[in-house]
Amino acid sequence: MNSKLSSFLCWLVTLLTPIFLLGLGLRILLTPLFYSVEYRLPWFPPDPYGFTQEDRLRWAPYAVDYLLNNADISYLGDLTFEDGSPLYNERELGHMQDVKLVTQGALKVWYVAVVLLAGLKIWARYGNWWQAFRQGLRRGGWLMIGLVVTIGLFGAVAFWQFFTLFHSLFFEGDSWLFLYSDTLIRLFPMQFWQDAFLWASVISVGGALALALGLREKQS
Repeated sequence: MNSKLSSFLCWLVTLLTPIFLLGLGLRILLTPLFYSVEYRLPWFPPDPYGFTQEDRLRWAPYAVDYLLNNADISYLGDLTFEDGSPLYNERELGHMQDVKLVTQGALKVWYVAVVLLAGLKIWARYGNWWQAFRQGLRRGGWLMIGLVVTIGLFGAVAFWQFFTLFHSLFFEGDSWLFLYSDTLIRLFPMQFWQDAFLWASVISVGGALALALGLREKQS
């Protein structure tokens, strides 16, 4: 293969690798496993407004399922407490619509990255640039580690500022701010998001280390 093309493809693999790893972390966090474990952690804060662990485990799946399915906002808007009052107010429902757009957009990017990496892997194996493909994966692993370390330091020192910056990139104004008595905060308090970012980092770094170090000595 032409060396310039091989080099270009190698760097393409490098850039796709962090997208793949971040998307993998996101997809795992959107499974029942994460919130089922999270709510049972001994340090997870109780809801001062009355949600029990069972209540959280009852209502959280609807929010997560909504982000992944094709239903409209009535999927959440029709939910009510036992007294007939709505589970979510209009501000919360509007935010969840925005979150769904961002989440499904991110997952589509991840799906594209998965398909491209799979296609590039097949091409590399039979197109005489396997070593360049492996080099791209290793570089991508180190790039992912660098990104997580940089973002992780920021998040560890000033999580609220990091959380605010993250939301300002994807949502307009203060549409993501709610009262502590609102259902979204009662289901997903700050501890939930701190742990989510932590586990996303662990998943991404774990995969990155496997690529950066695990492929180092292997030969085709």
